[in-house]
Amino acid sequence: MVILSIVTFLPLIGVALILLLNRGENESEDKIKWLALGTSIVTFVVSLIILGMFKTDVAGLQMVEKANWIPSWGIHYYLGVDGLSILFVLLTTFISVVSIAASWTAINQQIKQYYIFMLLMEVGMMGVFLAQDLFLFYVFWEFTLIPMYFLIGIWGGSERIYASIKFFLYTMAGSLLMLLAILYMGITNETFALPDLIVGRAAFAGVQNVLFLGFAIAFAIKVPVFPFHSWLPDAHTQAPTAGSIILAGVLLKMGTYGFMRFNLPLFPEASAYYAPFIAVLAIIGIIYGAIVSFPQKDVKKLVAYSSVSHLGFVMLGIFSLNSAGIQGAILQGVNHGLSTGALFFLVGVLYEQRHTREFSEYGGIWKAMPVFSVLSLIITLSSMGLPGLNGFVGEFTILLGSMGASSLGPNPWIYTAFATTGVILAAVYLLWMFQRVFMGPLDNPKNKALRDVNRRELAIMLAFLFFIIWIGVAPAGYFGLMDHSVAELVTSFGTAVAGH
Repeated sequence: MVILSIVTFLPLIGVALILLLNRGENESEDKIKWLALGTSIVTFVVSLIILGMFKTDVAGLQMVEKANWIPSWGIHYYLGVDGLSILFVLLTTFISVVSIAASWTAINQQIKQYYIFMLLMEVGMMGVFLAQDLFLFYVFWEFTLIPMYFLIGIWGGSERIYASIKFFLYTMAGSLLMLLAILYMGITNETFALPDLIVGRAAFAGVQNVLFLGFAIAFAIKVPVFPFHSWLPDAHTQAPTAGSIILAGVLLKMGTYGFMRFNLPLFPEASAYYAPFIAVLAIIGIIYGAIVSFPQKDVKKLVAYSSVSHLGFVMLGIFSLNSAGIQGAILQGVNHGLSTGALFFLVGVLYEQRHTREFSEYGGIWKAMPVFSVLSLIITLSSMGLPGLNGFVGEFTILLGSMGASSLGPNPWIYTAFATTGVILAAVYLLWMFQRVFMGPLDNPKNKALRDVNRRELAIMLAFLFFIIWIGVAPAGYFGLMDHSVAELVTSFGTAVAGH
């Protein structure tokens, strides 16, 4: 089976075709866009084929591809998919299609390079979720930095250079600690293959608290967990719309995925030891992100800080260390990608017409853009966790997990109570954002000239809303995909901690 390699490297064919187009004339710009979009759609279709081949009753890795890469060091080209990663694979291909479609009219200069970076980004993100060898994982992990660095640095806002360098340095610094931990484990066990390392984790059990921190800091910066979050508002605010969608939709999930895929199975005792501490950081993030969202004057910055808040929930779910918490965390990762990705798209639609994101410039948009406003309301409510939409399902499952989490000491309800305040605060800042932008009198003459959504924008919003409503109404199929893998993870984790 080479289908995982195909889904990972298919975008490179698009890159090659775009590079081969002759330069200059206008029709080649349209060709570039269509090639990029076509490539991303084909990749999405391949990911649906993977979904069709995926067996929900198997806990372990499926469609595995393994080949020697650097045999003398025990490094393999090793890909596999399971219940922890299947939803992220689908999220990646979906968000890539949407992001490329969202860039259609927003990007006017250096179009060729832009779409090449977008497709390279997809290769890196795919590899992160499928790699089962730590060395290969690290290569993909670092590779994703490069296209994002250029996407922010070339096509970003006024302070784009600062934001892109800050993004790069933060993530790179954290990753170096992870690299040391990977090297240590690879050398002690003479293999970098994740399943083999999990089986042989006794070899580094003595230093697992240190190794755990190496991985945890790298992932915490990516998520970002409070206090490592300060690169995020800058990167989000300066990035072009599609860059923000990818950043929120997929890149931040690489961090939460890393905790589930590497930290929990490799360092079970350390995970249990640090769980209360990380849960406290997660709750600080939930409340801090929400409170800092209130005074923002820029719509995009508000959405960026709301990400810090929402990802606190995901981290709380993971370190509940039980099945409900981890399943909620995976689903909430997908939900955040859909809801926040959609919110960034909304801001992009307004920005493209008005070239400002200040709250003071808006108000009464509903009268000028009724269709856009109705769809925006549903998306805002989904981000808020309204029952019947996707956010509620994830948050409810996470709170269910944290309520019964023995990992959080004798009184896990205290954590849950504090986390719940985040839901209330989210309602406050999101409704306030909606009110300031869409409600009230349409005073500003510039806003009277706004056109409502065109067909492309409508299609993108409906694509987001399709999944937002589907997960909200019928999440069972989504939980079914991850059920066995999560149960297996929790069981093996429990055995390891109990046996310690």
